Amino acid sequence: MKHLPDHKKGLIAVFAAAILWSTGGLFIKLITLDAMELSFFRCVFAAIVFAVIFRKDVLYANGFALINAAFYAAVLILFVMATKNTTAANAIFLQYTAPIYIFIFEPLINKTHFEKINLYTIIICFAGMILFFLGELSPGHLEGNIFALLSGIAFAAFMIGMRKNKAEYQFSSIFYGNILVALICIPFILDIQIITFSDLWMVAFLGVFQIGIAYAIFSYGLKKVYAIEASLIGMIEPVLNPVWVFFGYGEVPSLTAIIGGLIIVATISVRAFILDSAVMKAVLKLKSK
Repeated sequence: MKHLPDHKKGLIAVFAAAILWSTGGLFIKLITLDAMELSFFRCVFAAIVFAVIFRKDVLYANGFALINAAFYAAVLILFVMATKNTTAANAIFLQYTAPIYIFIFEPLINKTHFEKINLYTIIICFAGMILFFLGELSPGHLEGNIFALLSGIAFAAFMIGMRKNKAEYQFSSIFYGNILVALICIPFILDIQIITFSDLWMVAFLGVFQIGIAYAIFSYGLKKVYAIEASLIGMIEPVLNPVWVFFGYGEVPSLTAIIGGLIIVATISVRAFILDSAVMKAVLKLKSK
């Protein structure tokens, strides 16, 4: 590994992070703890890992970092609630609608230019989202879909906030977000009589690897690859998430959910490829002069 070029190391790191992220749906389904109990233990483990890896960096925070931490905490809790109440495919694909909210609100908040291609992306993704709500849904599934949509909105707010704040505060936002989840969930764990070894190791895996290690190696990889590469490799997560759940839990998503999810992932991927490729070509052209 040490003899590999930095770019290849970066690609491997981003790929590994996406694989780890994709395991969330399966373990959330398998763990018998409820959403709030699971969220508490998962985030305690994640916060410990962050403190060990990033050390003093997690303590540097400003007001904006704490606001972003609140958005991140909402993402963590809402995604677990969504996965517990609807199919893993619905939960992850609806969370991955976050970019369309960014396309809508970032130009207003960060005063960035609204690209025409974003309008087409938004329209197509909304069409994909509608497919998740077609057919007969149990009240639980409908509730889970709503949690997933809210998770996507919170994720969009978090990403916009992270872009607006200084990069030096990104680690503290993640760290304090996990701490906030743990604090919110304390009342929900007071009645736990016993936690099985099976639940304990799985929730530890989620906190240590699926959040902590995954974010650490993604941050490392992001410094060594192009944004378009990270974006496209990251799309492995929503694709593999329901695959792991199918093989490990036996859950089969509806055909409309699969079609809707593929529409969303494909549309956002194509949009990233078109815009980021143009930016990359412009940068390379400038470097060649």
